[in-house]
Amino acid sequence: MAFAQLGPPVQALLAALAGFTAVTVIFGLAFLLCHRNPFSKKKTNKNDTQLRTITQDPAESFQPVAASFDPSVPLISMPDLVTATDNFSPSRVIGDGGFGLVYRAHIPPNGIPVAVKRLSPHAFHGLREFHAEMETLSRVKHPNLVRLLAYCVSGPDRLLVYPLLPQGSLYRCLHDPDDNGDMQPRDNTQPHPLSWGTRAKIIRGVANGLAYLHDGQPRIIHRDIKSGNILLDSDFNASITDFGLARRMNPQHTHVSTQVAGTMGYMPPEYYGGLSVATVMGDVYSFGVLTLEVVSGRRPDQAVGDEGERLGEWVKRLMRQSKEKEVVAPGVEGLVEEEVREFLRVGCMCIAETPKERPSMKEVVHMLQHPQ
Repeated sequence: MAFAQLGPPVQALLAALAGFTAVTVIFGLAFLLCHRNPFSKKKTNKNDTQLRTITQDPAESFQPVAASFDPSVPLISMPDLVTATDNFSPSRVIGDGGFGLVYRAHIPPNGIPVAVKRLSPHAFHGLREFHAEMETLSRVKHPNLVRLLAYCVSGPDRLLVYPLLPQGSLYRCLHDPDDNGDMQPRDNTQPHPLSWGTRAKIIRGVANGLAYLHDGQPRIIHRDIKSGNILLDSDFNASITDFGLARRMNPQHTHVSTQVAGTMGYMPPEYYGGLSVATVMGDVYSFGVLTLEVVSGRRPDQAVGDEGERLGEWVKRLMRQSKEKEVVAPGVEGLVEEEVREFLRVGCMCIAETPKERPSMKEVVHMLQHPQ
């Protein structure tokens, strides 16, 4: 039957079907042409000289991503780190943080000693967030902050590479000085327990590093200040580490809208009271607890004395009785009583119940450098 012999309604229907079919075919061909190579690599930013990455798009979670921020450390692949840590052998573990294990390793080809932190899967929400945080932390440089040398991502694994500091963590030096784990040999000329001069230097160093985080660019809240996150070099200079919980702050704000976190014994009371944002004053409180821990040699997560007081309550009671010397750890040499009194006073100011009563870390640095 000729098309002209069909009635007008049928002609209109056939014309509409033909038009729809033609449009569908055109769109289908265009889609295939645009996606003919789904695995083609995206162009890199040729002006980006800070990161030396091995992939073009760090958001592609199926490809490995690595970056080095130190010229002495080459790009490190997952096979390199597997070899350097003996396949993440338990015998290589030198630390167990809240967000992953830390391993001793030597990076080829020069055998540079490093600490490799293998983050737990829940340490960051996504690869884009992780990459952004690593770029931020790579720009944070201060003598009292552990430098991020490099990182590597492969599948679900996210690994951070830091310098290996020979004296290990402050926690180990304070509470378990004879257990050197699998760290490098310590300088055995340093007496145990730590002298007062060494303790004062450590406290001042941590204060300087934390003040830099709070007042630098970008401003950062650490969120997990504790003795296990303070590392010591061969001269017992302190460096803050473990930025797995650290968060950047908007310059116009004093908090970050993120779930609060931290370690029992160091967390401020407002976090237990349901505060849903992390603040700089939370870090100040944790620093105050750390100060009392360093002076007294007592763990903040354990009750103190016959009455089972918290560390801060115990220190405040002895200070009211003018018994500051009884707070100091037994056997500490080289005590300077005026400094001891001032360090305890500053530590107690930092653990005030309400955040507005606590000093800023900049004020803390000044008070520790100029004891009254």
